[in-house]
Order: sequence, then structure tokens, then C-alpha cells
Amino acid sequence: MTEAQGRALWDAARRLEKGDVILEIGSHQGRSTVVLGTAARTVGATVIAVDPFVDGKLFGGSPTRQRFEENIAAAGLNDVVELVCGYSTKLRPHWDRPFHLLYVDGKHDYWTYTDDLRWSAHLPPGAEVLVHDCFSSIGVTLGTIAKVLFGNRYTYVDRATSLARFRVTPPSMKDRLRVVAQLPWFVRNVGIKVLLRLRLRPVARLFGHDSPYDPY
Repeated sequence: MTEAQGRALWDAARRLEKGDVILEIGSHQGRSTVVLGTAARTVGATVIAVDPFVDGKLFGGSPTRQRFEENIAAAGLNDVVELVCGYSTKLRPHWDRPFHLLYVDGKHDYWTYTDDLRWSAHLPPGAEVLVHDCFSSIGVTLGTIAKVLFGNRYTYVDRATSLARFRVTPPSMKDRLRVVAQLPWFVRNVGIKVLLRLRLRPVARLFGHDSPYDPY
């Protein structure tokens, strides 16, 4: 998460009101959760963090959950952040608690991401949906094309690098064209990822990416 993305999360939480709830899908070690929770406290809101903490080398499982809980405690947010441990796709069909801001940073394949967008059924009209790795991850971008560009429920607002902001409101044709305008940036990001995997970092620098890590 970049500084600009952290600012986007902070500002979104600060736009809420006392008693509002943020739902975060995908918390990992809690960096974004701390940002959301700290901002939420200033307005009297709270955060529900949803993460299955899957075991395995890629995700970390129980040790990652321990670090998450330690980071939340160190930030003094135990009274603001509630952890719900489970898969978002399994929790969603039975969920009955309203919330007012949705942040999606779960599994990045098309099917999980588009299912995670369905959590927005619990949001009031006009509420915000923030999506990480949008126009950077292939699965997330394909889901955005299907559900935002060609859908009738979400309007694209803006982005902080790959963290996109949408609003739960029907889009106009102008709104759809602004999604199309992001696609060249997405193609660039995919190209840079290919170059990095081919160990062609000097070539990636020609496209403005001077880092060993994927563009986020």
C-alpha cells in the first residue's frame, strides 16, 4: 500500500459519520486496517475486518493473524476493529449487518472479486466502494470491466495509483468512458509485470517503473 493509497483510505473513512461501519475484505497484517481504524475513530465509526488467514507459504495463516492482532493492539484499535475470520465468499450469503463503506482487497481472481462486489448490497445508495489492485491485477480489472464498465450499479470516481474508488450509483456514458480511459494504464502495468518476470528491469525503467516489485 502506497502513501497515496493510505490517504485515499483515510479520506474515505473520514467522510463517514458517527455510528457508521466500514467493511474491509482482506486485511493480511493489518496495515490498511490500521489506517481505516484510526480514521474511523476520529468520526466515531468502526471497522469490520474480514480475512480467512489461509495457511500456507503464500498467505501465512495463523502467524499472519497473530501479527494482525498485534498490529491492531499496538495501534490501540481493539475497541474500533472487529475481526471476522472467514472466507468472504462464504460469509456473504448469510451476512445481515449493514455497513457504510466497503474496501475490497481479497483474492484477486475474477470470480472472487466479482462476488466480493456483491457485498455492496448492504451499502446505502451513493456509498463508496474502494478496490485495491484495480487496473493492475488482471482478475480485478476484468471484473471491473464486467461489473462497472458494462454494469449499471457502480460509478467510477477516481484512483490513487491502483486503488480505485467507486460509488454505488448508476453510471452515465461519461462515467463509463472514464473507466475506458484507465485501460492503457492497466496494459502498461501488465507489460511491466511481464518484464519483471523476465528479469528485464532495465526495460521496465523505460516505462517509468524503477522497482523490483509489481506496480501497485
